[in-house]
Amino acid sequence: MKVTVFSTKPYDRLFLDRAAVRGVELRYSESRLSLDTAALAEGSEAVCAFVNDELSRPVMERLAQLGVRLVALRSAGFNNVDLEAATEIGIAVARVPAYSPHAVAEHTMAIILSLNRKIHRAYNRVREGNFALDGLLGFDLDGKTMGIVGTGKIGAVLAKIAAGFGCRLLGHDVRPNPECEALGMRYVEREELFRQSDILSLNCPLTPETRHMISAETLPLLKPGVMLINTSRGAVIDAHAAIAGLKDGTIGSLGLDVYEEEADLFFEDLSNEVLRDDVFARLLTFPNVLITGHQAFFTREALDAIAETTIGNIVSFRDTGKPLHSVTVDYLAAKS
Repeated sequence: MKVTVFSTKPYDRLFLDRAAVRGVELRYSESRLSLDTAALAEGSEAVCAFVNDELSRPVMERLAQLGVRLVALRSAGFNNVDLEAATEIGIAVARVPAYSPHAVAEHTMAIILSLNRKIHRAYNRVREGNFALDGLLGFDLDGKTMGIVGTGKIGAVLAKIAAGFGCRLLGHDVRPNPECEALGMRYVEREELFRQSDILSLNCPLTPETRHMISAETLPLLKPGVMLINTSRGAVIDAHAAIAGLKDGTIGSLGLDVYEEEADLFFEDLSNEVLRDDVFARLLTFPNVLITGHQAFFTREALDAIAETTIGNIVSFRDTGKPLHSVTVDYLAAKS
C-alpha cells in the first residue's frame, strides 16, 4: 500500500521508517497538504497528514479523484478535517487518539515554571553578565489554584503534576474524570473556574464550543493577573483578546505552545525572514509571554507511539478496510 506523507521532517522519517512494515510504502514530502499540493498524492491509496495540513472539502475531493481512500492523521486532533466531506466522499479518516499524555503535560508544567520564575529571561541575562534579580520575582506554586479546562489523559497527568506542587485543583469538562477527583479536583462551571484560577491551563480539543474560549467577552471573567497557558489548539484563544488582556494586566503572563495562525510559522526555520504576522510579532514583544513552536508532543516516547499507531491504522485499513482508530461524523455525535 502506497502512502504519501505530508509535512515531513527528518524526525518523522526516522520514526515512521522504524515502525513501517512490509507492504507499506511511504513516500515523503516536506510540502504541507493543500489543494495546490494534493497532486503529490497521485498513485497513493492513503495520505498521512499532520496538524497544519489542510483537509477541507475541496482537498478531500481532489484526493478522492487521485484514488486516495484513507487519511491517516499522525495527531490526536482532527479539527483540520472536514469529516462530513470525508464521509460523503468515502475517504476513511484515522487518528492517533493517545501517544504520550506525559509529553504534553510535562511541557505545560515546564512553561508554567519558566514563566513563573522567569527562567527564559534569567538565562539571557546571565549570558550577558547581568546577575541582577530585579524583574525576576516569582511565586510559590504551593497553595495556588490551578484551573484545568479539559481533563482527559493530558489534563489528568497535568493535574497529578500540579497536585505534587501543592496546587488546589479546579476542573471543567463535559465529564468529570475520576482520576482527577481522586486528587482532590473540584469540578465547576467554566465561569467559576475562570474567576478562581491563579493559573489557567487549556487542555481541551478545538470544537465550536471551545473556539475563542478566551475572547474579549470572556476576559472580564478571568482572575486579574492570571497565568494563562495553552498547549491544546491555537484557536482556543483569540490572540487579539490576549494582547488586550496583557496590556491591561488581566493576563499576568501568557504561555503558548500553539497559535491560531501557526500554519505559516511553526515547524519551519524563519530566522532569516521577516515575520509577516503582526499579531504574533506583537505577542513576542511582551516580557511576560513565553511561546514554544508546537513542541509539547516532541519526545522520543511520543514520536514512537505516534509512528506505531499511524502504521497500525494504515495496516488495519489495508487488511480489513477499516483503520484501528476511525474518526467519523457519528463519532463526533457520540462525543457531543
